[in-house]
Amino acid sequence: MISLIAFVFSIVILVFIHELGHYLAARSVRVKVEKFYIGFNLFGYSLFKRQINGTEYGIGWFPLGGYVKLAGMLDESLDISASDVPKENQLQYQSSIAKIWIMSAGVIMNFLLAILIFSVMIFRSGIQEPISNESIIGITSEDVINSKGEFVKKTAAYELGLKTGDKITEINNVEINSWNDLSSAIHSQPNEIIYVKWIRDSQIKEGSVRTDTSTTIVDYKLKTIGLLGIGPQTTIRQSGVVESFSNGCSMTQQFLFQMIFSLYALISGELSMEHLSGPLGIAQVAGDSAKAGIEPLLYLIAILSINLGLVNILPIPGLDGGHILITLIEGALGREISLNTKVAIQNVGILILLSLFIFIMFNDISRLFFN
Repeated sequence: MISLIAFVFSIVILVFIHELGHYLAARSVRVKVEKFYIGFNLFGYSLFKRQINGTEYGIGWFPLGGYVKLAGMLDESLDISASDVPKENQLQYQSSIAKIWIMSAGVIMNFLLAILIFSVMIFRSGIQEPISNESIIGITSEDVINSKGEFVKKTAAYELGLKTGDKITEINNVEINSWNDLSSAIHSQPNEIIYVKWIRDSQIKEGSVRTDTSTTIVDYKLKTIGLLGIGPQTTIRQSGVVESFSNGCSMTQQFLFQMIFSLYALISGELSMEHLSGPLGIAQVAGDSAKAGIEPLLYLIAILSINLGLVNILPIPGLDGGHILITLIEGALGREISLNTKVAIQNVGILILLSLFIFIMFNDISRLFFN
């Protein structure tokens, strides 16, 4: 139940912010907003709807999405009925710049939401910084190390018997003088047995263990690295408003670049499509985040918001990026593409998105029941 509530809460926040961007941008250039919906109606029925100043606001039964219906726009609803709204208030009669502004505003709002969440979290919690570059083990997360400094998850560090405060001095008989040396030595040996020597309370200890592995992005390259499951000793430094905002922007940029590279890796085949996760996977992660507290859940929402922004700007019919692409093509041609052609393009886009949704759902179900 917690997973479901956290999932619905996260999706509603993300969709509302995204559609609010389209809504505000449309109003800023006086384009008529006919409908503003969170969720989609099923068989023409909605949970709630109300007319306010000529705009229908509503909540649909199906929570995975939402939409803003603009006068003179062919959107995912495929509504091609004629509008009695004056031409100056219809999207199709606006300039290319105005159209692109409206269509990109949802994505912009998603990125701004991520920046806001990251900035507030940094301002509240401070910036975590290493105390020194020594190869002394510090607490990395509460679910890995207990209050006694013992590793409680079956990581390589757990198998080896490492504890908080231990100082690693050698890896495979090579002297370790800093945390940088330690990271390089471990990361370069994924799924390999390594010999480790460390000092605890002035006593020398040693042992061998097979490293854990993780496929991650390092310097924007997909790499498989070795891990022990440890981190350096850190301290928390308070951050001002300007620094928090700057770091919030940097975090959003880093996540965005990583997602762009991951998308490229999926398309090029470097990363398996099995890594794609959908509603069930998100619900599971959202539930785990909610159990950990509101901050982990907000952190997840920020990451999902960046992901939603990136996906929506892709030049796929039915998405914001697809609408922008059509606008750019029309601008280059100097004329509007015929309605029948737009409907055909939109249908192709919907088919692509539906196929991808089914594939991702299959991935989610496979992970839940067969892993």
